[in-house]
Amino acid sequence: MLEHDALSATREAYDAAAPTYAQLFRDTLRDSPLDRAMLGVFGEAVRSSGNGRVADLGCGPGHITAHLDELGLTPYGVDVSPTMIELARQAYPGLRFDVGSMATLDIADAELGGVLSRWSVIHTPPQELPDILAEFHRVLAPGGHLLVGFSASDGPSHPTQAFDHTVAPAYRWSPDHFAALLRGSGLAEVARMVREPQPTDRRQFQEVHLLARKAQ
Repeated sequence: MLEHDALSATREAYDAAAPTYAQLFRDTLRDSPLDRAMLGVFGEAVRSSGNGRVADLGCGPGHITAHLDELGLTPYGVDVSPTMIELARQAYPGLRFDVGSMATLDIADAELGGVLSRWSVIHTPPQELPDILAEFHRVLAPGGHLLVGFSASDGPSHPTQAFDHTVAPAYRWSPDHFAALLRGSGLAEVARMVREPQPTDRRQFQEVHLLARKAQ
């Protein structure tokens, strides 16, 4: 019931916020060279596996999915919000976008060379996160890569922390704790990037990108 309630609340909140969200975040990569670099590393890792199919989970209005396409991958976006998916299809008619939940992906076992989850797991209640990571592992082919982004907690003594997100309830994680959860799901950390907040950032949280790989 908790998972269902959180999913429904997130869907409804993002449906309501979708037009504003799309306008605010469409060009975020332009001023984020570190994010672009990490996505580039992810793209190169996925291409090297020989399977360029990537699911952008929590794709929102589709701008990151479109960037993955520019990197030479074969991406498609998945989001729980039908309104977000509608906006993505309008903005990028040449790409595929589906309504769906990260907890129950309509994707075959070992189908993908890559999974991208940028700030989409932040709305997952901490007790449900291992199930989400197990689903990521299921859809990845052996040797496939996951890139996940989230906000860091205040330190190792805080494995998870709730915070006041503008749209829906959200959580921060200790990077080491999150990496341990990845290992428990069969995904080995390859690299991480931790970006310090800028003085102008509304939230003074570190931003974390973890790149992980499914064993052969």
